[in-house]
Amino acid sequence: MKSPALPSPRTRMVQAALTLLETGGVEAVSTRAVSAAAEVQPPTIYRHFGDMQGLLNEVASTGFTAYLREKGARATLSDPVEQLREGWNLHVEFGLTHPHLYRLMYGAAQAGAGPSGSSWPAAQEGTAMLHQLLQRVAEAGRLAVSVDRAAAMVHGAALGVTLSLLSAPVKDPALPDLMLSAVLTAILTPDPAAVTGPALGPDSDSATPQAAAHAVSLVALLPNLKAPFSDAEQRLLTEWLHRLIS
Repeated sequence: MKSPALPSPRTRMVQAALTLLETGGVEAVSTRAVSAAAEVQPPTIYRHFGDMQGLLNEVASTGFTAYLREKGARATLSDPVEQLREGWNLHVEFGLTHPHLYRLMYGAAQAGAGPSGSSWPAAQEGTAMLHQLLQRVAEAGRLAVSVDRAAAMVHGAALGVTLSLLSAPVKDPALPDLMLSAVLTAILTPDPAAVTGPALGPDSDSATPQAAAHAVSLVALLPNLKAPFSDAEQRLLTEWLHRLIS
């Protein structure tokens, strides 16, 4: 019987570095420790990754891929707002469960360590997934700000609250939910099912945010809408709608 083939040296080095990182932090990922765990000679690391930072960048990229795989497997909700909540909770949970990896992933990504000077393909895919989800929220008429602004707010808040919890001497378990509630209040319109009382008229204080929410929804729907406009008319309409949003 043939014995199973060993993973490639590159794969063994990345997995060894990831294990060392998760158990001992970035300081534990040394040339000697990685080469011993991966059963390679130290020069092999530099031949594959250039230097140890190159290896750490590869580990961070692997972390993003694992995070997206877990996020995709748990995306089961049809309501985009509830899915947004679930995604937030998964993000914070991942960071608290993998603190060293999380710091490496987002520290390296913020520093532009990935390909194209910005981030890894997996990180870019994560950004695209957030935009797609917020696009669905907008199409449902629940987004009060533009998709781009909402994405920046959600991502920044999730990153900030997770890093704050990781560095706090005493963690506040209520902080993620409180921050999520604040962000959702800022970017969402009220849930129609939860609104009671008389309908709001045009002179209501809510008229402006309502108009902005409708504008956000229409901007999200226009690309797939068979509207009776020329390209120039559609561009002009989009410009007008963006004025309502801002």
